[in-house]
Amino acid sequence: MKKIASLWIVVFCIFSFYSVYAEQPDDAAILSAEEEEAAKMLVPPQSAIVMEKESGRILYEINPRQKLPMASTTKIMTAIVALEKGNPADNVTISAAAEGVEGSSMYIRQGEIMSLEELLYGLMLCSGNDAAVAIAEHVGGNIEQFVQMMNQKAQEIGALDTHFDNPNGLPSDSHYSTAYDMALITAYGLKNATFAKIVSTREMTISGYGKQYVRQLVNHNKLLKMYPDCIGVKTGFTKEAGRCLVSAAKRDGMTLICVTLNAPNDWDNHMSFYDECFQKFHLQAIEIPKDQNTTFSIKGGAVRESTAVLSHQTAFPLTEGETIDTKVEFQKDIQAPVMAGTVVGKLKILVNGSETGGMELIANEEIPVGNFAFENISKTLLAEIEDVYQFWLSLFGNKFVK
Repeated sequence: MKKIASLWIVVFCIFSFYSVYAEQPDDAAILSAEEEEAAKMLVPPQSAIVMEKESGRILYEINPRQKLPMASTTKIMTAIVALEKGNPADNVTISAAAEGVEGSSMYIRQGEIMSLEELLYGLMLCSGNDAAVAIAEHVGGNIEQFVQMMNQKAQEIGALDTHFDNPNGLPSDSHYSTAYDMALITAYGLKNATFAKIVSTREMTISGYGKQYVRQLVNHNKLLKMYPDCIGVKTGFTKEAGRCLVSAAKRDGMTLICVTLNAPNDWDNHMSFYDECFQKFHLQAIEIPKDQNTTFSIKGGAVRESTAVLSHQTAFPLTEGETIDTKVEFQKDIQAPVMAGTVVGKLKILVNGSETGGMELIANEEIPVGNFAFENISKTLLAEIEDVYQFWLSLFGNKFVK
């Protein structure tokens, strides 16, 4: 019995030895905190893009059109719709639904009255999910109607691979976007001066109407302090989406938009991408060459032709050694009336022979509808006179022609 017991002890010791040895990691796998941070930096974003704001040219990309959850970067669209459909000076009474929403908050309370502008700062600086609900209820009448407005706006902007289920970015299977779409949405938003001001604000002190206390809102976007050229825009995080970040930076007149989705090291990613792109690309002014036709036809207009111009004076980002060509392309079947400023075509940008982007061409003047009644009568009368003349010639030939 003692021999058997001794044998089991030996077996146990040998097994324990090999078990401990097998579980012991190699020295190379034992990482310090600094080494773990360095290892994390090697993990690339699941999706990323750097886009030049004015031209829309993509300067850097990783899976830019992959549909992914975008967490609180959703609120970029929430702010856009609120600014276009609402009045920042409006007073908003906070509902129970807004107070009770989960997640990040600016801590508004039911019955409190705040301006829409204050709620927008709470939305974009401290990422208030409660602010998003309050905004949606006020501007849209209810959340469902507001979300419909968000989806409609996404289609108008050209963000065709985006779908919103809510105004704050809380997880949902059918709430998604792409890095490319988020860059388009952000470029659109930055055209609005109020939007640009809000997203570039580091801190804001606000107070509810009639309240005895104030709120100090601090922007979650650390790039505003970490990167001198940063001018916004929005952070986001959920377990499902991972770390999401949309930012913008401006240097030497060029504004770049960077989007990363599910990026463990987003701050460093953005700074690295910006440094590389600002160093690599320069702006070249864009003009329509004099030898290219800028005249377009109008159906049913008071005039048959008019001239198009570039929607705005801009430049295009190029790298060393790239050559640029342009090509005018007008829309088909342009119908009157045409208002001045209406988009009628596109100036295609070709870099080294390949189409890389384009600028909108707009009507330079208003073209009203033509006088159809008079025009049609005139054409009919002329046609009838011609018929009579031809019939007369067929009867008499050249008899009366000397």
